[in-house]
Amino acid sequence: MRATLRWAHSDLRTHRGEALFLVLATVGVVTSLLLAAALFGYATNPWERVFTQSRGAHVSIHTGPSADAAKLAGLTGVESVAGPYPTASTTVASRGARASVELRGTTEQPAVGRPLLVSGRWLDPAAPDGVVLESSLARALLAEPGDVLTLPGGASTLTVLGVADSPEPRYRQGEQSGLAWALPSAVPRTGSDRGQVIGLRLTDPGDTDYAVQRAVTVLGAGAVREVATWQQARAEAQGDDRLLGQILGLFGLGALVAAGLAVHGAIGTRIRGHLRDISILKAIGFTPGQVMRVFLLQHLAYALLGAMAAAALTQALGSRLPGRLGDAVGVWQGLPGHAATLVVVPVGVVLFIGATTGLAAWRAGRVPPVPVPRTAAPAGGRLSGLARRALGLRLPPALVLGWHQAFTRRPRSLATITRLALPLTLIVVAMSAWTTIDRFHSTPEEMGLAAALTVRADDGLSDAATRTLLAQRPEVAAAYPGVEVAALVPGQTATIALRGLGTHTNPYPYTLAEGRPAHGSDEAVAGQGLLDLLDVRVGDWVRMTVSGRPQILHIVGRSIEPENAGRVISTSLDTLRENDAELRPTLYQVRLRDGADPHRVAAELSAAAGRGRLDVHTVTNPADGLSPLRSVVVGLLGVLALIGLVDLLTSIGGALRESERDLLAFKAIGLSPRQITAITVTATGCTVGAAVAVALALGLPLSRWLIDAQGRSSGIGAGIAQAPSLVALSAFGAAALLGALALAALPATRASRRRLADTMSAVA
Repeated sequence: MRATLRWAHSDLRTHRGEALFLVLATVGVVTSLLLAAALFGYATNPWERVFTQSRGAHVSIHTGPSADAAKLAGLTGVESVAGPYPTASTTVASRGARASVELRGTTEQPAVGRPLLVSGRWLDPAAPDGVVLESSLARALLAEPGDVLTLPGGASTLTVLGVADSPEPRYRQGEQSGLAWALPSAVPRTGSDRGQVIGLRLTDPGDTDYAVQRAVTVLGAGAVREVATWQQARAEAQGDDRLLGQILGLFGLGALVAAGLAVHGAIGTRIRGHLRDISILKAIGFTPGQVMRVFLLQHLAYALLGAMAAAALTQALGSRLPGRLGDAVGVWQGLPGHAATLVVVPVGVVLFIGATTGLAAWRAGRVPPVPVPRTAAPAGGRLSGLARRALGLRLPPALVLGWHQAFTRRPRSLATITRLALPLTLIVVAMSAWTTIDRFHSTPEEMGLAAALTVRADDGLSDAATRTLLAQRPEVAAAYPGVEVAALVPGQTATIALRGLGTHTNPYPYTLAEGRPAHGSDEAVAGQGLLDLLDVRVGDWVRMTVSGRPQILHIVGRSIEPENAGRVISTSLDTLRENDAELRPTLYQVRLRDGADPHRVAAELSAAAGRGRLDVHTVTNPADGLSPLRSVVVGLLGVLALIGLVDLLTSIGGALRESERDLLAFKAIGLSPRQITAITVTATGCTVGAAVAVALALGLPLSRWLIDAQGRSSGIGAGIAQAPSLVALSAFGAAALLGALALAALPATRASRRRLADTMSAVA
C-alpha cells in the first residue's frame, strides 16, 4: 500500500496540470447537472404545492351569466365544486402599470381552489371596494396590500387587501387576464364581459377530458366560453424553467460523457508512455489488481474532489446566482428531495468516471512484467503512396510527414478525433441555441412576432377613432384590426384561441413554416399546438364551436405561433364576420417601423388617447424568459472547452512520446529542429481540423433537430432553429485550430531540441 501511494504521489507531481483540469471538468459537469435538477424542481414543485394545499380545481369552466352552472355538481366523477362565481373583465392600473383583470365575486374563501394568502388579509364586508390579487398579477402591477387600483375612466377605484397564490393560469400580458377576488357587490352587473365560472374537482384527474365533454353537453356548447384544465395550468407554470433544466441536463450529460472519454484517453496515453515503469512495478511484486488500483483510485480521487467541490459550491453559493437560476436553487434547497439529489448526482458522476477509468486501468494490469522489445519499424509506419508522391512534388516535408503522422494509425487516430469532436459538437449546438435566441430579438417578424404592440380600446372609443389615433403616429407602420375568442374543439374537451386578424385587403403577415397564407374566405393557418391537439395536418378541414355557432375552416398553412402554447387558429377578420355580421374589432396588432422603441410608442399612444381610453401592451417575446440561458451557455462553453483542452494536451503528449524513434530518423535525414517541430504541429493541426469538420458536420443538423423538436413539443412549431453565421463558425474553427497549434508548438519545440543521446536512451 505504501508503494502504491508513493507511485500515485509521484505521478501526481508529474501530471499536476492534467489532474487540475480533470478536477475542474468534474466541477463543471456536476454543477450543471445540479442546476438542471434545481430548475426541474423549481419548475414543477411550487405549482404542485399550491395545487395540493389549495385543493385546486381540475377543470375551470367559464360560461355566460344565464347558464345554470350549479347543476354540474351532480355529474358523475365530480368530487366537489367551487362556485359558480360571477365574473367581469376589466382593466386596472397601478403605479403606471396596466393589466387586464377578471374580477371574481365571492364572500368566503372557496373550499376548492382556495387562494393561499401570501400577504395582507381576505375580503372584508367592511371594505366593499377591496380586492385580493393573484400573486403574478400583483407583481405585474407592482401592487401590495394598501395600494389603490384605478378602473377605466378613473371614476372608480379598488383597494388591494391581500395577495394570494393560486393554481389557476398565471397572468400573462396580452395573453391571459389576471385574477382578482372581490365581493359580489364590486363585480359589475352589466356589460358584455359579464359571466360566471365554476371549478370542478374530480375523483380521478385522469378523467379530465371526459369530465369536460360531459360538462359541455350538460350546459350546451353555446353557454361555454372557455375551458381550462389543470394540465394546462401546470404546463404554463413550468414554462421556461423546465426548458432551461432540459438544456442544462442535456449539456451536463454530454459533458459527462466527454469527460469520461477524456479520462479514458488520458489513462490510455499514459499507459502507453509508461510501459517500462509498469513492467518494473510488476517485476518488484505488484499484482495486476494493484496496478489497476493505482490508476483507478488516483482518478477516482480527482473525480471525488471535483464532485464534492461542486456540491459544496452549489449548496453554499447557488442561491446567490443572479436571476432565475438563483431563485430556482433557493426554492430547490427547501424541497424534500433536495438532500438526496445533492448526493445522488455527484455519486453518479464519480461512478461513471470510475467505470471509464476502470476500462483503461484494466489494460495497465495486462502489461507483462518483462518489457516487450519495440519493433524495428518506425513508429509512424511506412509512408503511403500518396505521401511519397507528395514528397516527389516537392511539397514541404513537414506538411507531408505531419499529415502522415496524424492519420497513419487509423484506430488510434479515429479515437482521438472522436474524443475531440464530442465537446466541439456540443459547443456548436450551444452556439446554435444562442443564435436562435438572438433571432427572436433581431428578427422577431421571422419568429411569429410581426406586431410589436397590442392595443385594446375601451367601449367609448370607436373603431374609426382608434385607427385614426394609430395612424397619426409616424412610428406605426401598420395596424391590423382583430378579435380573439375561445372556441370549443371537436369532441368538446378543450378550448382553443380562434383569432381573426387583418382583412382580405390588408392581411396580417403571419410567419409560415409550412403551406401557404390564408387568402380564401374559409381558409386559416394554425399553430403546431393546435395541429397536435386536434391530430390534423395542413390541408385538413376543422370544425369548432364559437358561442354556440359552428365555424368550419380549411387549414392551408402552419404558422410559427409563440402564444397560447401554439393552440391558435388564425384567419382574417372578414372570414369571422361572415359567420357573425355584428363582430367588431376588440384589439389591434400594431407593427412598428424599424428602430422604433415599442415601450416609448406605447406610452405616447396611451397619453395621446387620454386616460384609460387605450390599453397598450408590448408583445411578449418568448426569448425574454430564456435570458438566463446566455450565462448558462457561457458556463457550459467553458466546461466543454476545458474538457477539449484536456483531450488535446493528452493527444499532444502521447504523440510526442510515440514519435521519439521518429526523431532519430528525422535528424538522420537532415531535418532541422524547426522542421521537426513543424511536423508535430502539423499533425496536431490535422487532427484538430478533422475534429472540427466532424463537429460541424454533426453539430449543425443535431442542433437544428433538437431546437425544432423543442419547438414542436412547446407548440411553437418546427422551423425556428437558426444556425450560426458563417463568420461565427469560421471564427470557431479558426480559434480551435490556432489554439491547438499554439499548444502544440512549445512541447514540440522542446522535444525537437533534445540531445540525440537522450532520444536513443528513451527508445532503447
